[in-house]
Amino acid sequence: MQPFLVGHATHPDWRAALALAAAQIDGSQGQRHETSDAGPLALGFVYFSDLYAGAAEELFLALKQRWPGVAWVGCSAVGVCASGVEYIDEPALVLMLASVPVGRFELFSGANKLRRSEPHTALVHADPGTPDLADLVAEMSDRVDSGYLFGGLAQARSGTAVQLADGVFRGGLSGVAFTQDVALVSRVTQGCQPVGPAHTVTACDRNVATGLDGRPALAVLLDDLGLSADALARPREALPRLRSTLVGLSPAEQSVFARGGQFGTEVRVRHLIGLDPGRDAFAVAEMLQPGQRLTFCQRDTAAARRDLVRICSEIRDELAGDGSDAMPPRDIAGAIYVSCSGRGGPHFGGASAELKIVQHALGEVPLVGFFAGGEIAHQHLHGYTGVLTVFTTAAARG
Repeated sequence: MQPFLVGHATHPDWRAALALAAAQIDGSQGQRHETSDAGPLALGFVYFSDLYAGAAEELFLALKQRWPGVAWVGCSAVGVCASGVEYIDEPALVLMLASVPVGRFELFSGANKLRRSEPHTALVHADPGTPDLADLVAEMSDRVDSGYLFGGLAQARSGTAVQLADGVFRGGLSGVAFTQDVALVSRVTQGCQPVGPAHTVTACDRNVATGLDGRPALAVLLDDLGLSADALARPREALPRLRSTLVGLSPAEQSVFARGGQFGTEVRVRHLIGLDPGRDAFAVAEMLQPGQRLTFCQRDTAAARRDLVRICSEIRDELAGDGSDAMPPRDIAGAIYVSCSGRGGPHFGGASAELKIVQHALGEVPLVGFFAGGEIAHQHLHGYTGVLTVFTTAAARG
C-alpha cells in the first residue's frame, strides 16, 4: 500500500470545509501519481463535527460525487483530529483516502450485515444509546478471526449521533472489516493512575460491590484513598476525593498492571456512581461479577502522557522488525486515533497537545481520528483511553 492521503479543515459551512480538505488531498494525489506502484484509492475515512450532523446525508453524497468508487466510513463526534491538530467544539472534518485493495475490506451496518466469511479485524463505530451495546461489541469481536476491534462511540450534542458506512445511519454498529492481508498494529493507552492495589470482587449485587478481598467494599475504598472510617460524616473532606475516583475493572485471569505500574490494556475504567453506607458498599457504572479484579484510580495527566509515548514507542519498535524474513521492517501507510472526549489538548495542557505528542513520537504520518464517547479496543468498551491503530506496508528500500 502507498501512504494514505489526508485532508482536514474547519469552517462554519461544511461545504467550505470539505472543499479545503479536498484541495489538500488533490495536491497530495498529484504527487502520488508520480510513483508507478500507486494503487487505487478505494476506501475513505471521514470524521466530522456533530455541528455538521444535520447535513450528513448531503455530506455523504458530496463525498461520493467527488471521489467516485470510494467506499466511505466514519461518524460524527464532538471533536476530530489529524496529525498534530485537534478540532474540538468547532465545526470541522477530517478525511483520509486509503489504497486498501477492493476485496480486502467490507463495510457493514445495521442495514448491511457483514457477509464475509473470514474477516480478521474491524474498525467499529457505534451509537452510545444502543441497548446492550457492550454485548453487541463482544458479539462483533467473536465474528472476526483475530477477535480484535478498534474504534469508538459516535457523538452528537443535539439529536442522534450519525454513522457513515456507504450510507448514513443512526443507531447500532457500523464500520469496516478487513481481511488478514491488511496489516495493522494497534495499541491502547490508558489515562488513569492506580491509587491502590488490585482487589478481587468477593461479593456483589449487580453493579454494587459489597465485598473486596473478603472485606466490606466501602471500607476498602476509604482505606485506598487514605480516608478514615468516619470520613463520610465530614463531606467537605471526603467528597472531593470520592468524586475524582474511578474504578478499573479487569477479568480475573488478566494481569491488571503493565510496565511502569500503569493499567494493562484489558482494564476498563468506569465511574464510581454511588455509595451505600448502610451496606458498606459502592456502585459502579458496570455490572460486576465475583472474581473480577477491581482497582481504584484517578485521572492523571503525567501518567497519560507517559503511557501515550509508551504505545507509540512500542509501535515503532514492532515496525522496525528484527531483520529476519519473518519480521521484516514495515512503514506506516496511515493511522487512526480514537481518544476519549475527556482527553485531548485541554487535558494534556495545551491546544492540540495530545495529537502533538503522537506526531512527535510517530513522525509525520497520515492520521485522522475523533474524540469519542467511549473507545472500542479488543472486545471491550473503554473510557478515558486512546486507541492508536496504524496500517502498515513493506518498508521502502533506500
